[in-house]
Amino acid sequence: MKDVRPTSGRVVSALFSILGRRVEGGRFLDLFAGTGRVGLEALRRGAGSCVFVESVRARAEELRLRAGESVVLGLEVRRAVSWLSKRGMKFDVIFADPPYSSGWCEALPAVQNLNALFADDAVMVVEHSVREVLTLSENPNGLEVISSREYGETCLTFIRRGQE
Repeated sequence: MKDVRPTSGRVVSALFSILGRRVEGGRFLDLFAGTGRVGLEALRRGAGSCVFVESVRARAEELRLRAGESVVLGLEVRRAVSWLSKRGMKFDVIFADPPYSSGWCEALPAVQNLNALFADDAVMVVEHSVREVLTLSENPNGLEVISSREYGETCLTFIRRGQE
């Protein structure tokens, strides 16, 4: 099983400070959930629901035990996005913490049907290494970067669905 790199407490604190009231009562999606730290914190801070996506079976099983009534999908991210979009599920906050230096910073914005998961005024936050550039050049989903914030070696990039 690949090692997990949990989001640091400093970054989690900054993330939820920036998201503010958007989390309260909102629908939260935690992609590349790992230990589920961020999604569980969203629930602790009042999110109405959280769906966790973790492709490593053993971690997904552990997360099911910790996540209570929440949905935990033990699927690869592309398959999970397809599964969620076919069911018409929408989220107010989409958080993604792909493995660093895995190519996901480039691939994630182009995942088919990702834009279908955005509720009105939703925000997507991608956690990545400061050494990786999150590019929207291959972006059939019409996503736009709002801002990026750096915390040591970690960067949080905030994205929204483009204006139609």
